Amino acid sequence: MGLLPIEIKVNVEGDVAAALSALGTSGRPMTVRRIWFAEDRDGIAAGRVPLLDGGVILRFRTGGGQDDLTAKLRPCSREQLVGRFSDPFEAEPFTYKIEEDWSSSGHVLAASLVHDHTPGALSSATAPGGDPAAAIDAVQDQFLRACTPSVRLDGLVALGPVRSTKFDDVPLDDLDVDLEAWSVAGLGFLEASIRVKPKDGDNAEELAVRAERKQRKLNDAVRERGVTLSENPDNKTRRILTALAQVHA
Repeated sequence: MGLLPIEIKVNVEGDVAAALSALGTSGRPMTVRRIWFAEDRDGIAAGRVPLLDGGVILRFRTGGGQDDLTAKLRPCSREQLVGRFSDPFEAEPFTYKIEEDWSSSGHVLAASLVHDHTPGALSSATAPGGDPAAAIDAVQDQFLRACTPSVRLDGLVALGPVRSTKFDDVPLDDLDVDLEAWSVAGLGFLEASIRVKPKDGDNAEELAVRAERKQRKLNDAVRERGVTLSENPDNKTRRILTALAQVHA
């Protein structure tokens, strides 16, 4: 496995609508989707999120013209990613990505296997009383069993829907920033992210230096527009899932 892309994320605190306006989204095209997460039913009943705590995320997205189911390991290690899952690949309808996630709380490795679905194909898995595990195909099942064999995929429940509003490639200074707002159960979160890809001839140090520079630029670009960055170390997935677990407990 060579050098990996780096996704740099910052979370915004406070009024999401005001932050989106300050960051220049007015009049820009947006994609609205609905998102569910699968979790262990018994864990949720106790107010816990066992899959997430084990580094496993199962995410269902609908709307925007394309539905998909993502099986993600975050954080993970390179040693976990075995066999065909040791390197990224694309094989319709699958996309398998391995990348570094950078945030204020540090750097972690993430691996995600996305299966694109026709609109409506995931509705029974996310419906009340539905079985989210029924939508996990053989390749995603192999990915989870090979790379995190301790995960249990029986007794799952779908949590959501979370409303996602995303704006792609919003110009902030010389950066093209993706902005995604999530809202559910009276809560709202906003994440700003950029991706830094390896260049031909890069070594690990050169890529890291460029990413660190871009991370500072992203932080400064958001702050300079009067938007407050969150000091909460948890990412938006954990914050949303924790809140949903408390609602369903």
